[in-house]
Amino acid sequence: MLDEITQAVLAREEVAKYLRGGYGESGAQARERIYAYLDELRTRQRYRIYRALQHPLYPLLRKIERRPEQVHHVTNAARTHRIMYASNHKSHTDYLVEPVVLDDNGVRPPVIAAGINLFGGPLGLLHRHVTGAIPIRRNTKDPAYLITLKAYVAEVLKRHDLLFYPEGGRSYSGELKAAKTGLISAALSAECRNLVMIPTAIAYDLVLEDHILARQRVKKRQRPFAREVAEMVRYAVGYKSRAFVTFGAPIPVVDAQSRSDLVGLARLVRARIGALYKVLPTAVFAAAMRPSIGRRDLEGRIDRLLEELAARHANLGVTSGREAVEEAAEPLETRGIIVAERGRFRVRERSVLRYYGRTIEHLLVTPGRTH
Repeated sequence: MLDEITQAVLAREEVAKYLRGGYGESGAQARERIYAYLDELRTRQRYRIYRALQHPLYPLLRKIERRPEQVHHVTNAARTHRIMYASNHKSHTDYLVEPVVLDDNGVRPPVIAAGINLFGGPLGLLHRHVTGAIPIRRNTKDPAYLITLKAYVAEVLKRHDLLFYPEGGRSYSGELKAAKTGLISAALSAECRNLVMIPTAIAYDLVLEDHILARQRVKKRQRPFAREVAEMVRYAVGYKSRAFVTFGAPIPVVDAQSRSDLVGLARLVRARIGALYKVLPTAVFAAAMRPSIGRRDLEGRIDRLLEELAARHANLGVTSGREAVEEAAEPLETRGIIVAERGRFRVRERSVLRYYGRTIEHLLVTPGRTH
């Protein structure tokens, strides 16, 4: 017995065309491939169990202090609109923090579009049958998959809110990456008249897997998720951070008449996310830091950087160089990223420090000039 969403996907014109052999495959071959992908994509959110999941996840969640901002944009839109949350992607903890922030504020968490690497073993069962996450095969060119995915997301949006990451994956360099258009295109094809996109920015004082990401900088291959979890457990020792989740004004999702319209919408979403991104002490400390620098000189460099950011109406979480150094120096030193000695700061892990500095590059007049 096919579920409601699967039936709706199979009835869509683009899928029916593929099933008729419209892409060079026989009907039987096409049907086998489409059904296999639908079985992979099928997900279900069980909300009551989902809420209970916060308790077994508490050992990790208690290390991250959640700081929501501008939640009224969500609560107002949720009354009358279907919502597609478009967020930057910093960490595997994003999947935990952002839905819980919504739940904390009385908003039912959305279905999540997540990389397929997260769907192995017990975690995969949790995603498929409790949290309601859709496994995404990134960078595939298979037309059968792309047609099925687009149709499935469109039908899900008619029934559920959706959280997705336009960057397509975590930022390994720290910077805000360009937005991809695949899931935005799928949203447009849903033809939901009340659909809006809410830009969402998440920022951490410290990212749990900062050392892991910074040393790669560019994702070259997909590593086994079990190995990533083991590394994250290692770096979770002594880890504490704030997570600022900032929601922006809803963007109406209307039909894009051309490819340039679609790209324009993706760029608008990225720009809104970038403007919402919380500028935290660790980011300005890292952006202003030199290989070795005295405290007073560093505070002065941060003050000048903050003046530039304020002029660009950045979402500042720190107001002075002195405040930034007081709040960032100790956690960065504890994390093994810098060393403080006799009134001077010295870089210990340059790649990780640059990772944090790049998190605010999109807000600067001359990107890349800080390091």
